Amino acid sequence: MGVTSSNKQINLDHIDCDGVLKVTLALSASPDIVSNPTDIVLVLDRSGSMTGSPLANMKAGASTFIDIISEATGGAQDGVIGSGSRIGIVSFADTATVDAPLITSVASLKSAVTSLVAGGSTNHADAFSKATQLFDPLSTNAKVMVMFTDGKTTAGLPPAPVAAAARASGIIIYCIGLVGSNGIQVAIWNEWATDPDASHVAVTPDDDQLQTLFENLAANISNTGATNIVIDEVVNPDFAIVSMDIPTKGTASILGSDALKWKIQELGVSANEGASLEFYIRHTAHSSGEKLVNQSITYSDNEGNVVVFPAPTVEVDCPIVIRPDCPQPVDLTVSGCEGIVSVNLGNTYLEDAGQILQLDVTIKKVCPHKRVALAVILTEVDANGEEHQRGMKTMTIPAHSYPGCRDILVECIPFILPQDLSVSGKDSLNPCQPRNLRARVMAHSVDSGYPCCELGNLFH
Repeated sequence: MGVTSSNKQINLDHIDCDGVLKVTLALSASPDIVSNPTDIVLVLDRSGSMTGSPLANMKAGASTFIDIISEATGGAQDGVIGSGSRIGIVSFADTATVDAPLITSVASLKSAVTSLVAGGSTNHADAFSKATQLFDPLSTNAKVMVMFTDGKTTAGLPPAPVAAAARASGIIIYCIGLVGSNGIQVAIWNEWATDPDASHVAVTPDDDQLQTLFENLAANISNTGATNIVIDEVVNPDFAIVSMDIPTKGTASILGSDALKWKIQELGVSANEGASLEFYIRHTAHSSGEKLVNQSITYSDNEGNVVVFPAPTVEVDCPIVIRPDCPQPVDLTVSGCEGIVSVNLGNTYLEDAGQILQLDVTIKKVCPHKRVALAVILTEVDANGEEHQRGMKTMTIPAHSYPGCRDILVECIPFILPQDLSVSGKDSLNPCQPRNLRARVMAHSVDSGYPCCELGNLFH
């Protein structure tokens, strides 16, 4: 069957600016369908939410799936599924119906697909049950179920136990998902599908991609298992790889901060087999917004399997950054022909020998349209624990207009520390002498809206 599924998942859909994500790469493979005859049941959702283009695209995808399996088993010329393999069709809405038993006639299978009409609720449990009953437990054929659906269960029993019983009987379950109007979650498909979950589930929010999902799955089922697999992953420049777990199969290595390589000698050569790799990335940029996790990911093997990994995105929330008191540069140009140049740089501050200290502070949960008064007090602590004033900075942080309250990072608050004021050690004039400092920060909303006194009352 070749590589039957590939996936890439992240464990969170929203992180803070320097947050960490777990990324899971997964794929599965099975032996060649000609040397490993397979019974396949397509389980197709025809509930009311499938009306219109979703149903039309699902039909096109299922028909393409049948054609690819037919051609791969040597039956393309006479319109049959060959080499001992068979396909069946089960459709479902309020209840499930066997539209075609396990047969080899391409025309009959396609007719069963094209006759489907959308309407009714969604009964996944009955669909799993009817599909499981199609398989002959005494047959030596491999058993594969492809469940397609676009929504949550709205009728019948809970489907997870029925799917679990099917898997326990030796049926491999793949789930193709269309994110429909009632918001089914990937976790639900993962609960139904064969492990590893990530390599047996393919999801799209766009119904015009359904034919591609069916086509890729059928093409990979038709191939042999994969050998000499190499996966090269490069993450988005806004992220850095911080660690990686040992893969369930093969070997992996981190190449710098933004790339890794995963090698698998063989997968699915003698039986259905899955593999997964988990690694962790940290957001290192300072910009917010929806961001792609990977910059690129490539796959290769000796059999030429076509493998496409999803491109997940994560919403990153960074604090607003403000840099007060940043000195403005004075630009000047010196001609190469002038021997002496005199330029007035304006006024500056007196500085003794010492250091310039820059402090950063994050003001938490500043709400929209509220200015903030910020004060930073710096003291130096002597050997007796006494504090000596070294300066105070006060500033007004402008209001923001983002929806909801946000963190605001105030960067580079400067303090000048002349060396001759040092009280931290015995050798106060030694520039390498450590200085013990203490900073206090106070912040308060300026635009509180509270009228302490009405203006007129001040004059009574």
